[in-house]
This record gives sequence, structure tokens and C-alpha cells, in this order.
Amino acid sequence: MRVMVMTKGDGADEGKGEPTTEMFEQMRIFNEQLVNAGIMLGGEGLQPSSVGAKVAFSAAGTSIVDGPFTEAKEVIAGYWIWEVSSLAEAVEWAKRCPFDPAYGQSQVLEIRPLFDMADLARSVDEETLARSAELQERPPE
Repeated sequence: MRVMVMTKGDGADEGKGEPTTEMFEQMRIFNEQLVNAGIMLGGEGLQPSSVGAKVAFSAAGTSIVDGPFTEAKEVIAGYWIWEVSSLAEAVEWAKRCPFDPAYGQSQVLEIRPLFDMADLARSVDEETLARSAELQERPPE
């Protein structure tokens, strides 16, 4: 099972902390453990929302909102994609993640399973699924 693990922090604390050498090393060690266990498929830290944008869709149309997203209670600071045997295994790995109070008083790891094509087979026709699977495997041009 593939899961996305999102690192979330308090929106009010966004941009207040810089990674220290010690914290960067602790996270490198954690990531290395994930890679060595065959768990980590990918992941990155995200720059602050102040350099981002939102594209919002509604019945009234599409709107663009430039960051920062000060109204957000939580902001996503980074993510991993993991391959695990179960949600319980993902939780056990997440509990090992280093915590850095320099980034605020509250940090959360949210774990969400990714859809597989088999999950979608109940509501999407076979031809559409096959074309989508083909796109996932196609190398970039």
C-alpha cells in the first residue's frame, strides 16, 4: 500500500524556524532508515506558502490567491510517499520522525492511503483505467 505522509505545522508559525544542522542531520538519518527499509519512494520539504499560490474552483468561476495563506490553521510543510504493508506500519514509522520545536509548538504527520487503479475500478470503465495506467508509466518527454 502506498501512502502520502504530510508534515503539517501551525499556520501562524510558518516561516519562523530555519532548519538547524542538528535537525537536518536527524531528518537525514530518518530518511536514510526509510530508504534502507524500502519504505520511502519520494519526498520533499515545501517552501513557505508566502511564495505559493492557490487556484480555487467554484460555480462562480476560477480564482487565484497568492500566498501567504494566513487564514490557514495548518500548512503542509513537506511530504513523503511511502510503500508500506499497512496503515499500522506507516504509523509506526511516523512515530520515529524527529520533531523540531523551532518550527512551532505543534507539528502533525497526516497519513493518507493513495488510490490504486483497483480502488477506482468500481466506478471507472476499463478503457479509462488502462489509459490512466499508461500515463503513469510513460517516461517524460
